[in-house]
Amino acid sequence: MADLLVLCRFLHFIVVLLMFGAGVFRPWLLGAAPQPRLDQQLNAITRGLAWLALGSGVAWLLLITASMAGAWSAALDGVTVQQVLGKTFFGQVWTWHLLLNLLLVLSLMTPWRAPRLPLSALLLATLAPVGHGAMLNGFGGLLLILNQVVHLVCVGSWLGGLLLLVLILRYPAPFALESILKRFSGIGYGLVAGLLVTGLINVRVLTGQFWPTPLFTGFALILLIKVLLVAAMLALALFNRLQLKGCEQRVGALKASVVAEWLLGIAAVAAVSLLGTLPPMVMAG
Repeated sequence: MADLLVLCRFLHFIVVLLMFGAGVFRPWLLGAAPQPRLDQQLNAITRGLAWLALGSGVAWLLLITASMAGAWSAALDGVTVQQVLGKTFFGQVWTWHLLLNLLLVLSLMTPWRAPRLPLSALLLATLAPVGHGAMLNGFGGLLLILNQVVHLVCVGSWLGGLLLLVLILRYPAPFALESILKRFSGIGYGLVAGLLVTGLINVRVLTGQFWPTPLFTGFALILLIKVLLVAAMLALALFNRLQLKGCEQRVGALKASVVAEWLLGIAAVAAVSLLGTLPPMVMAG
């Protein structure tokens, strides 16, 4: 059950992060002008991700219900599921989260684009109280949740932006690649700074240390793996930044590098999905 919950968390987090980030970076990188082929691809991907988010969100609820009740059968018991939704903090947050997800799915079935980005942003924000973000009470807890929202926005923007770059690099002919990549790189500096600062705040608040100990066990080990993956992403991003001159002549190599950076980010989210199920205060001793 625990393994399935980690897998479900990972799947749900990654699809919500990608939906938000790709939606944010589309106007940032390409402006408001329509790009028929790219927009068609992006819309199809977003619709698929929204449905996947809804399915994994429901599965997450059912797994939590079974875990709380200590029996698989509880996941299919309507009364137990209603109790989780109505009488637990997770359930109250998740009710709104699933409603937002459903509204996003419905909005993607219409030509009306205006509500899509706000709905995906709210969907992402309602992930912040789930997991370690709910460990503290009162004003401190609210600040921790706000910090987690900023952290998720930075992560989602980066990963979704990389997904958009991959789509652009598949058919680069209509685009000024060097200009687009410079724009992405410039925004990326702010995202990385936000990611690092909010991540350090999370670790400090949750563990009482700047780095949890012992280093190679439990929470601290998974955190170390996440940090190494992010460091590898940063190294690739810096390499790509230094190779911008004449990038139109090296599209294949550039696309491979961006895909590698994106996959490292997905692996980092997988590590975070496991982190969210581990007790940092206990591991910090």
